[in-house]
Amino acid sequence: MMRTIEVIIVIVILTGAFITASYFAVLPWPRQVSPVNLRQLSFTTLEMLDSNHDLSKFAFETENKTALGTLQIALSASLPANVIYNLTIYEISGGTTQLYNPVASISNAESIGATSDASTYAVASSNVTFNVIPEKIGEHSGGITLYILNCSDANGWWATGYTAQSLATDLYKMLSPYFVNTVMIQNTAQLGQILNNNTVQGEKVQNAVVINTFGEAVPIPTAYCTTPFSTDSYANYIHFLGQRVRMYNWTWASIVGYPFYYVSNTGSFPTDQNSWGIYGMKLVGQSGANAFLQGLDNQNYVNQARGIAQSVGVVNLTPNVLSFCNYYGIYPFATQTSTRALEDTIQNNYHLRIGLKIFDSVQLGGVTYNPGALYNHISNSVDITGSLLALGMTRTPDIRLTALGILAYYQPRLFNSEYTAEGTSRLVILQLGLVGGS
Repeated sequence: MMRTIEVIIVIVILTGAFITASYFAVLPWPRQVSPVNLRQLSFTTLEMLDSNHDLSKFAFETENKTALGTLQIALSASLPANVIYNLTIYEISGGTTQLYNPVASISNAESIGATSDASTYAVASSNVTFNVIPEKIGEHSGGITLYILNCSDANGWWATGYTAQSLATDLYKMLSPYFVNTVMIQNTAQLGQILNNNTVQGEKVQNAVVINTFGEAVPIPTAYCTTPFSTDSYANYIHFLGQRVRMYNWTWASIVGYPFYYVSNTGSFPTDQNSWGIYGMKLVGQSGANAFLQGLDNQNYVNQARGIAQSVGVVNLTPNVLSFCNYYGIYPFATQTSTRALEDTIQNNYHLRIGLKIFDSVQLGGVTYNPGALYNHISNSVDITGSLLALGMTRTPDIRLTALGILAYYQPRLFNSEYTAEGTSRLVILQLGLVGGS
C-alpha cells in the first residue's frame, strides 16, 4: 500500500514540474524551427516560369509593359502570400569582360529585408540556335580521310538485320563531321584505287581511317581475284591488305565478328556462297586474321590456320570509354556479348600495342582475351605504322561501338557556341524575402 502511494506522489511531482516548465518556456517561432529555403524556392520558381519558355520570351520584351505585367501576375501566383520578391533582368554585354546591365525590374515590396536569398537563371533569345562544332581529326596536319566501304558489288556476313550499305550510311552520319574528308567507297574498283594510292575524290590517302562495314567479310577488287592473291583461299589477299595498312599508316576498323574471315565480290564469285545462302563470297577462315597481322608486321606470308579468337561471353565497356559517351553523345550498351575476342598474345607475336581498350579484358583458361581494342603496330619500338580496330562482338553489329572507339582514340574536341554572345542572352535574378522576417 505504501509503495502505491509513493508511486502516485512521484507521478504528481513529475507532472507538476512538466506543466510549470512548459508555462515559463519560450518556444521558437515555427519559421525558426523549419525555415523556408528561399534560394531553393527562388530557383524552383524561375524554372517553373520558364517551363514553357515564357520567362525566356518575356525577358526579351522588357519594353512591353503588358508582357511585364503578365510576368508579374504569374510570379505572384507562384509564390506564397508571405513571400516578397524582386525580379531583375540583366542584359549581358560582351567584350574583354562581361557586363551585366539591368533592363527591367518588378517587385511587390519597397524593401526585401535583412533575411533574403536569391537565385540566378540564364535565358536565351528565341531566335538563337546554339551549336556544337567538332574539331576535325588531324586538321592541323592536313586532315585525315575517313573511308567507309559501301561497295555495291560485295556482300557482308555476321551483320544480321543490316546490309553493309545501311551501316555505311549510318556511320557517315555519325562520323563525317569529325573528318576533313569522308569518302564512301561505292564499289570494289574504288577500293582497288585507294589500295594503289590513287584518290577517289582528291582526298589524302595516307593516314586514313578505313571502316569495313561488311562484318566478317572483306570486299575484294576483281583485279585481286587471281593468283597470287587467291593463294590459300585468298588469305594472300588479306596479307596484302595488312601490308597496305602498314604502308599508308591506315587505321582499319573491323566492326563485328572474326575479322577477315571471308572475301566478297558478287561479280567474280556469282555462284559461290558461304554455306548460309550468302552468295558472292569465298571462305578464308581463321588464317585470314593471321595473314593480315603478318602483312601489318611486314612478315612473309605463311599459311597459319590456328584460331586466335574465342567466345568469352558478356563483356563490359572500360571506364575510360564510358567517360567519352557523354562527351560525344554516343551511348552503346555498356555490356555486350563477345564471341570473337582476340588473344592478347598477338601483341607480342606481331609487335602490336593496345592504343585503346574498348572492353575490359577477359581471362579464360589461363589466356587473356581482348573483346574490343584498337591495336597499334609499332615499328622501331617507337613509330606507329598501321592500326587495327577489332570489335569481336556477336552479331548483330552495334556501329555506335565503332564510332565511339574511333572518337575515343583520336579524341577530337567539341567547341560549344558562345552562350553569352552579346544580345542573345539575359540573366534573371529572383530575390525572395519573408514578410516580417528579420
